Amino acid sequence: MHATLPLLINTGFPQIGRGSLQTLQVNLGYRCNQSCLHCHVNAGPSRREEMSRDTVGEVLEFLAASAVPVLDLTGGAPELNPHFRTLVSQARGLGARVIDRCNLTVLFEPGQEDLADFLACERVEVTASLPCYLEQNVDAQRGTGVFTKSIAALRLLNSLGYGRSADLRLDLVYNPGGPALPPSQTELEEVYRRELDGRYGIAFNRLLTIANMPIQRFGSTLVSHGQFSAYVLTLKEAHRDENLASVMCRSLLSVDWQGYVYDCDFNQMLGLPLRIDGRPKVRLRSLLRIDISGNPIAVADHCYGCTAGQGSGCGGALGL
Repeated sequence: MHATLPLLINTGFPQIGRGSLQTLQVNLGYRCNQSCLHCHVNAGPSRREEMSRDTVGEVLEFLAASAVPVLDLTGGAPELNPHFRTLVSQARGLGARVIDRCNLTVLFEPGQEDLADFLACERVEVTASLPCYLEQNVDAQRGTGVFTKSIAALRLLNSLGYGRSADLRLDLVYNPGGPALPPSQTELEEVYRRELDGRYGIAFNRLLTIANMPIQRFGSTLVSHGQFSAYVLTLKEAHRDENLASVMCRSLLSVDWQGYVYDCDFNQMLGLPLRIDGRPKVRLRSLLRIDISGNPIAVADHCYGCTAGQGSGCGGALGL
Protein backbone atom coordinates (compact mmCIF):
# COMPACT_ATOMS: atom_id res chain seq x y z
CA MET A 1 0.00 0.00 0.00
CA HIS A 2 1.54 3.29 -1.08
CA ALA A 3 1.22 6.52 0.88
CA THR A 4 -1.04 9.20 -0.62
CA LEU A 5 1.02 11.79 -2.46
CA PRO A 6 0.42 15.52 -2.03
CA LEU A 7 -0.77 17.30 -5.16
CA LEU A 8 2.18 18.76 -7.03
CA ILE A 9 1.29 22.24 -8.29
CA ASN A 10 3.38 25.06 -9.72
CA THR A 11 4.46 27.39 -6.91
CA GLY A 12 6.90 29.39 -9.00
CA PHE A 13 8.59 27.24 -11.62
CA PRO A 14 9.26 29.41 -14.71
CA GLN A 15 7.08 28.97 -17.78
CA ILE A 16 9.05 27.44 -20.64
CA GLY A 17 8.27 26.49 -24.23
CA ARG A 18 9.15 23.66 -26.56
CA GLY A 19 11.92 23.76 -29.16
CA SER A 20 12.42 21.44 -32.12
CA LEU A 21 11.56 17.79 -31.54
CA GLN A 22 14.66 15.56 -31.41
CA THR A 23 13.58 12.57 -29.31
CA LEU A 24 10.42 10.50 -29.21
CA GLN A 25 10.37 8.71 -25.85
CA VAL A 26 7.88 5.83 -25.80
CA ASN A 27 6.71 4.01 -22.68
CA LEU A 28 5.90 0.48 -23.83
CA GLY A 29 4.19 -0.47 -20.58
CA TYR A 30 4.52 -0.66 -16.82
CA ARG A 31 5.33 -4.38 -16.50
CA CYS A 32 8.81 -4.99 -15.11
CA ASN A 33 10.69 -7.90 -13.58
CA GLN A 34 11.85 -5.56 -10.78
CA SER A 35 10.16 -3.22 -8.27
CA CYS A 36 12.80 -0.56 -7.52
CA LEU A 37 12.31 1.86 -4.63
CA HIS A 38 13.26 4.87 -6.77
CA CYS A 39 10.87 4.01 -9.63
CA HIS A 40 8.85 7.04 -10.73
CA VAL A 41 6.61 4.78 -12.85
CA ASN A 42 5.57 2.40 -10.05
CA ALA A 43 6.44 -0.45 -12.40
CA GLY A 44 6.57 -4.08 -11.32
CA PRO A 45 5.80 -7.71 -12.16
CA SER A 46 2.09 -7.34 -11.37
CA ARG A 47 1.48 -4.45 -13.80
CA ARG A 48 -0.38 -5.44 -16.97
CA GLU A 49 -0.50 -2.18 -18.95
CA GLU A 50 1.34 -2.55 -22.26
CA MET A 51 1.34 -0.87 -25.66
CA SER A 52 -0.72 -2.66 -28.30
CA ARG A 53 0.38 -3.59 -31.82
CA ASP A 54 -1.87 -0.87 -33.24
CA THR A 55 -0.30 1.82 -31.07
CA VAL A 56 3.20 0.59 -31.96
CA GLY A 57 2.10 1.09 -35.57
CA GLU A 58 1.11 4.64 -34.69
CA VAL A 59 4.60 5.26 -33.29
CA LEU A 60 6.18 3.95 -36.48
CA GLU A 61 3.82 6.06 -38.60
CA PHE A 62 4.89 9.15 -36.68
CA LEU A 63 8.60 8.31 -36.98
CA ALA A 64 8.29 7.82 -40.71
CA ALA A 65 6.41 11.07 -41.27
CA SER A 66 8.29 13.31 -38.84
CA ALA A 67 11.86 12.00 -39.28
CA VAL A 68 12.51 12.43 -35.53
CA PRO A 69 16.10 11.18 -35.22
CA VAL A 70 15.93 9.37 -31.84
CA LEU A 71 13.50 6.76 -30.50
CA ASP A 72 13.94 6.28 -26.74
CA LEU A 73 12.21 3.16 -25.39
CA THR A 74 11.30 2.89 -21.73
CA GLY A 75 8.87 1.20 -19.34
CA GLY A 76 8.73 -0.78 -16.98
CA ALA A 77 11.01 -3.09 -18.79
CA PRO A 78 10.30 -2.15 -22.43
CA GLU A 79 11.77 -5.43 -23.68
CA LEU A 80 8.89 -7.37 -22.06
CA ASN A 81 6.39 -5.83 -24.47
CA PRO A 82 5.66 -8.48 -27.14
CA HIS A 83 6.03 -5.86 -29.91
CA PHE A 84 9.38 -4.48 -28.68
CA ARG A 85 11.51 -6.20 -31.31
CA THR A 86 9.19 -5.30 -34.17
CA LEU A 87 9.29 -1.66 -33.12
CA VAL A 88 13.08 -1.68 -32.79
CA SER A 89 13.71 -3.35 -36.15
CA GLN A 90 11.32 -1.15 -38.09
CA ALA A 91 12.51 2.04 -36.40
CA ARG A 92 16.09 1.15 -37.26
CA GLY A 93 14.92 0.51 -40.81
CA LEU A 94 13.60 4.08 -40.86
CA GLY A 95 17.06 5.33 -39.87
CA ALA A 96 16.26 6.25 -36.27
CA ARG A 97 18.75 5.91 -33.46
CA VAL A 98 17.13 3.60 -30.90
CA ILE A 99 17.85 3.76 -27.17
CA ASP A 100 16.78 0.90 -24.90
CA ARG A 101 16.45 1.87 -21.23
CA CYS A 102 17.39 -1.51 -19.83
CA ASN A 103 17.37 -2.71 -16.22
CA LEU A 104 20.01 -5.34 -17.17
CA THR A 105 18.42 -8.27 -15.29
CA VAL A 106 15.76 -8.53 -18.02
CA LEU A 107 18.47 -10.11 -20.20
CA PHE A 108 18.09 -13.26 -18.09
CA GLU A 109 14.31 -13.46 -18.04
CA PRO A 110 12.71 -16.54 -19.62
CA GLY A 111 12.28 -15.99 -23.34
CA GLN A 112 14.89 -13.21 -23.42
CA GLU A 113 17.95 -15.41 -23.77
CA ASP A 114 18.79 -13.91 -27.18
CA LEU A 115 17.87 -10.32 -26.27
CA ALA A 116 21.46 -9.08 -25.97
CA ASP A 117 22.32 -10.54 -29.39
CA PHE A 118 19.23 -8.87 -30.88
CA LEU A 119 20.16 -5.47 -29.44
CA ALA A 120 23.71 -5.77 -30.77
CA CYS A 121 22.52 -6.89 -34.21
CA GLU A 122 20.22 -3.87 -34.48
CA ARG A 123 22.91 -1.54 -33.10
CA VAL A 124 20.57 -0.40 -30.33
CA GLU A 125 22.11 1.97 -27.78
CA VAL A 126 21.74 0.55 -24.27
CA THR A 127 21.18 2.89 -21.33
CA ALA A 128 21.42 0.64 -18.30
CA SER A 129 20.43 1.33 -14.72
CA LEU A 130 23.21 0.69 -12.21
CA PRO A 131 22.67 2.97 -9.20
CA CYS A 132 25.98 2.02 -7.58
CA TYR A 133 29.12 -0.05 -8.09
CA LEU A 134 28.64 -1.67 -4.66
CA GLU A 135 26.46 -4.76 -4.24
CA GLN A 136 24.89 -3.73 -0.94
CA ASN A 137 23.69 -0.37 -2.25
CA VAL A 138 22.23 -1.76 -5.48
CA ASP A 139 20.40 -4.63 -3.79
CA ALA A 140 18.98 -2.28 -1.15
CA GLN A 141 17.41 -0.13 -3.86
CA ARG A 142 16.53 -2.73 -6.49
CA GLY A 143 16.19 -6.09 -4.74
CA THR A 144 18.35 -8.95 -3.47
CA GLY A 145 20.54 -10.49 -6.14
CA VAL A 146 20.05 -7.68 -8.67
CA PHE A 147 23.66 -6.50 -8.48
CA THR A 148 25.11 -9.94 -9.32
CA LYS A 149 22.78 -10.31 -12.30
CA SER A 150 23.55 -6.74 -13.42
CA ILE A 151 27.29 -7.41 -13.44
CA ALA A 152 26.71 -10.60 -15.43
CA ALA A 153 24.57 -8.66 -17.90
CA LEU A 154 27.22 -5.96 -18.33
CA ARG A 155 29.86 -8.60 -18.97
CA LEU A 156 27.59 -10.18 -21.58
CA LEU A 157 27.06 -6.82 -23.29
CA ASN A 158 30.81 -6.12 -23.20
CA SER A 159 31.46 -9.50 -24.82
CA LEU A 160 29.25 -8.44 -27.73
CA GLY A 161 31.16 -5.17 -28.12
CA TYR A 162 28.99 -2.84 -26.04
CA GLY A 163 31.08 -0.18 -24.34
CA ARG A 164 34.07 -1.23 -26.43
CA SER A 165 33.02 -0.73 -30.07
CA ALA A 166 32.25 2.70 -31.48
CA ASP A 167 28.83 1.65 -32.80
CA LEU A 168 27.63 -0.21 -29.67
CA ARG A 169 27.01 2.41 -27.02
CA LEU A 170 26.57 1.43 -23.38
CA ASP A 171 25.70 4.17 -20.90
CA LEU A 172 25.06 3.57 -17.19
CA VAL A 173 22.54 5.42 -15.05
CA TYR A 174 23.08 6.47 -11.44
CA ASN A 175 20.36 7.81 -9.20
CA PRO A 176 20.68 8.57 -5.47
CA GLY A 177 19.52 6.00 -2.94
CA GLY A 178 17.43 8.56 -1.09
CA PRO A 179 16.27 12.20 -0.95
CA ALA A 180 19.48 13.88 -2.11
CA LEU A 181 20.78 15.42 -5.31
CA PRO A 182 23.23 13.40 -7.43
CA PRO A 183 26.92 14.23 -6.99
CA SER A 184 29.03 15.62 -9.82
CA GLN A 185 28.46 13.45 -12.87
CA THR A 186 31.99 13.97 -14.14
CA GLU A 187 33.61 13.00 -10.84
CA LEU A 188 31.30 10.04 -10.20
CA GLU A 189 31.91 8.71 -13.71
CA GLU A 190 35.63 8.52 -12.96
CA VAL A 191 34.90 6.51 -9.81
CA TYR A 192 32.51 4.15 -11.64
CA ARG A 193 35.02 3.60 -14.41
CA ARG A 194 37.83 2.82 -11.97
CA GLU A 195 35.73 0.55 -9.74
CA LEU A 196 33.91 -1.39 -12.46
CA ASP A 197 37.05 -1.93 -14.50
CA GLY A 198 39.19 -2.80 -11.49
CA ARG A 199 36.69 -5.13 -9.82
CA TYR A 200 34.92 -6.71 -12.81
CA GLY A 201 36.72 -5.70 -16.03
CA ILE A 202 33.61 -3.82 -17.22
CA ALA A 203 33.77 -0.99 -19.77
CA PHE A 204 31.09 1.58 -20.60
CA ASN A 205 30.79 4.85 -22.50
CA ARG A 206 29.25 7.38 -20.11
CA LEU A 207 27.67 7.58 -16.68
CA LEU A 208 24.40 9.53 -16.53
CA THR A 209 23.32 10.93 -13.17
CA ILE A 210 19.56 11.43 -12.74
CA ALA A 211 17.77 13.03 -9.79
CA ASN A 212 14.95 11.10 -8.15
CA MET A 213 11.51 12.60 -8.80
CA PRO A 214 9.04 13.02 -5.89
CA ILE A 215 6.33 11.07 -7.74
CA GLN A 216 4.85 7.55 -7.79
CA ARG A 217 6.79 4.93 -5.73
CA PHE A 218 9.67 7.20 -4.73
CA GLY A 219 7.26 9.99 -3.80
CA SER A 220 5.20 7.59 -1.70
CA THR A 221 8.36 6.45 0.08
CA LEU A 222 9.19 10.07 0.89
CA VAL A 223 5.70 10.63 2.30
CA SER A 224 5.84 7.50 4.46
CA HIS A 225 9.15 8.70 5.95
CA GLY A 226 7.98 12.28 6.44
CA GLN A 227 10.53 13.56 3.90
CA PHE A 228 8.35 14.69 0.98
CA SER A 229 8.14 18.41 1.71
CA ALA A 230 11.78 18.65 2.71
CA TYR A 231 12.91 16.98 -0.51
CA VAL A 232 10.77 19.23 -2.71
CA LEU A 233 12.23 22.22 -0.84
CA THR A 234 15.75 20.86 -1.45
CA LEU A 235 15.03 20.74 -5.19
CA LYS A 236 13.55 24.25 -5.23
CA GLU A 237 16.43 25.79 -3.28
CA ALA A 238 18.97 24.21 -5.66
CA HIS A 239 17.20 25.52 -8.81
CA ARG A 240 19.45 27.18 -11.39
CA ASP A 241 17.93 29.31 -14.14
CA GLU A 242 20.77 28.42 -16.53
CA ASN A 243 19.51 24.82 -16.61
CA LEU A 244 16.20 25.88 -18.16
CA ALA A 245 17.73 26.08 -21.62
CA SER A 246 18.72 22.39 -21.58
CA VAL A 247 15.82 20.60 -19.88
CA MET A 248 14.77 17.55 -21.87
CA CYS A 249 11.13 18.59 -22.32
CA ARG A 250 12.21 21.26 -24.80
CA SER A 251 13.26 18.64 -27.35
CA LEU A 252 11.58 15.41 -26.19
CA LEU A 253 8.03 14.14 -26.56
CA SER A 254 6.75 11.42 -24.23
CA VAL A 255 4.20 8.83 -25.39
CA ASP A 256 2.32 6.60 -22.94
CA TRP A 257 1.37 2.96 -23.52
CA GLN A 258 -2.02 4.04 -24.88
CA GLY A 259 -0.55 6.48 -27.43
CA TYR A 260 -1.25 9.77 -25.63
CA VAL A 261 1.43 12.46 -25.54
CA TYR A 262 3.10 14.45 -22.76
CA ASP A 263 5.96 16.91 -22.45
CA CYS A 264 8.03 14.36 -20.52
CA ASP A 265 7.87 10.98 -18.82
CA PHE A 266 7.41 12.60 -15.41
CA ASN A 267 4.39 14.60 -16.58
CA GLN A 268 3.03 11.37 -18.03
CA MET A 269 3.14 9.75 -14.59
CA LEU A 270 1.38 12.77 -13.06
CA GLY A 271 -1.32 12.91 -15.75
CA LEU A 272 -0.21 16.32 -17.03
CA PRO A 273 -0.77 15.99 -20.80
CA LEU A 274 0.67 18.03 -23.64
CA ARG A 275 -1.41 21.20 -23.98
CA ILE A 276 -2.94 21.57 -27.44
CA ASP A 277 -5.96 23.80 -28.14
CA GLY A 278 -7.48 23.14 -24.72
CA ARG A 279 -7.98 19.42 -25.44
CA PRO A 280 -7.69 17.19 -22.33
CA LYS A 281 -5.62 14.51 -24.12
CA VAL A 282 -3.92 14.28 -27.50
CA ARG A 283 -2.87 11.13 -29.35
CA LEU A 284 0.47 10.92 -31.10
CA ARG A 285 -1.11 10.51 -34.53
CA SER A 286 -2.87 13.88 -34.26
CA LEU A 287 0.49 15.67 -33.98
CA LEU A 288 1.29 14.77 -37.57
CA ARG A 289 -0.82 17.80 -38.50
CA ILE A 290 0.34 20.11 -35.69
CA ASP A 291 3.61 22.00 -35.17
CA ILE A 292 4.28 21.94 -31.41
CA SER A 293 7.42 24.11 -31.56
CA GLY A 294 6.99 26.97 -29.10
CA ASN A 295 4.12 25.19 -27.36
CA PRO A 296 4.04 25.94 -23.59
CA ILE A 297 5.25 23.07 -21.40
CA ALA A 298 3.08 21.91 -18.49
CA VAL A 299 5.09 22.55 -15.31
CA ALA A 300 4.71 21.89 -11.59
CA ASP A 301 7.04 21.69 -8.59
CA HIS A 302 8.49 18.31 -9.63
CA CYS A 303 10.16 20.18 -12.52
CA TYR A 304 12.71 21.52 -10.04
CA GLY A 305 14.14 17.98 -10.08
CA CYS A 306 15.41 18.73 -13.60
CA THR A 307 16.87 22.18 -12.83
CA ALA A 308 18.39 21.60 -9.38
CA GLY A 309 22.16 21.71 -9.05
CA GLN A 310 23.94 20.37 -12.16
CA GLY A 311 20.53 19.66 -13.70
CA SER A 312 19.03 16.33 -14.59
CA GLY A 313 17.30 14.56 -17.45
CA CYS A 314 17.15 11.25 -19.26
CA GLY A 315 20.52 12.17 -20.78
CA GLY A 316 22.09 12.79 -17.37
CA ALA A 317 23.43 16.08 -16.03
CA LEU A 318 22.60 19.08 -18.19
CA GLY A 319 25.15 21.01 -20.22
CA LEU A 320 27.76 18.24 -20.26
